Amino acid sequence: MRVIICGLGNQGKKRSRVAGDDVCAMIDPIAVEADYNKFSAISDLSFEAGLICTPEYEKLSLIKSLLDSGKHVMVEKPLYSSNHTELLELFKYARANNKALYVAYNHRFEPHIQTAKDLLERGSFGAIYSVKMFYGNGTAQDVRSSPWRDSGLGVLGDLGCHLLDLTLFLLGPKTKSATFMPWIVKSNENKAPDYCLFGTQGSSNCPRIVLEASLLSWRNMFSIEIVCEKGSLLIDSLCKWGRSTLTVRMRKYPSGRPDEKITTIVADDVTWEHEYSFFKDLCSDLGGYDWERDIWINTVMQKLAPELFCQIGGEI
Repeated sequence: MRVIICGLGNQGKKRSRVAGDDVCAMIDPIAVEADYNKFSAISDLSFEAGLICTPEYEKLSLIKSLLDSGKHVMVEKPLYSSNHTELLELFKYARANNKALYVAYNHRFEPHIQTAKDLLERGSFGAIYSVKMFYGNGTAQDVRSSPWRDSGLGVLGDLGCHLLDLTLFLLGPKTKSATFMPWIVKSNENKAPDYCLFGTQGSSNCPRIVLEASLLSWRNMFSIEIVCEKGSLLIDSLCKWGRSTLTVRMRKYPSGRPDEKITTIVADDVTWEHEYSFFKDLCSDLGGYDWERDIWINTVMQKLAPELFCQIGGEI
């Protein structure tokens, strides 16, 4: 499959390396390695898909242009619009024309997250009581130096959306019935929020969920703890940072030290390659992706920070 890369920032360069020989052109207004400086300059180029790695305000118009040209689209998260109908129509337009429109959330392809999903789906852990996730890095000053990054939803749109996606991925459709509340959305050093804490109170249909994200965590940290009726799962760190562990504990009745199994992975980050393979398969079989996920994430984010969400714009 021949693809083009739109945007050559950090994500675009990663996508370019992974796509390798599939890449037939790279587009960026300032990057010296780019083949073209704007999308309209490639009208005579033959390709099947576009990988969009641009700032938020450019994404929607690029998606529409690619779909109008009969191309498949993978766009870096987040994909937001203050106009809910606008996003819905884009996905419907893609599906009506048998084209993939996929929003990339590479952490779904973390080995331990894939294993955790499989274990939960087997049902051997029983009812899920609570879910806690934390995602933090120390990039506040890097973000502040970039006007387009230090705007709008800030850390909510950068890291918080990953946590929402993983909650839905691990818990399934019942997550959509939960009401998420913004407990803390704060700007400490940046114009846009650099810390957020949000979640649900829990209900009979969905467990209590606590999600926390920060650009002020001076050591990169990622964790997921899922406490269930018959045991618990704990994921510590991501493969991109080196050592990642999955701890599985099975409850002792009526109490006592649980049986415990710890699995450690020290390997290169494989999520980008696996996600690109998933996208290529999706272009052949559109049934492998539920775009309602992205509509749901957009809706939750809009409710969490409506005053910030309106800054995103993005009208086509």
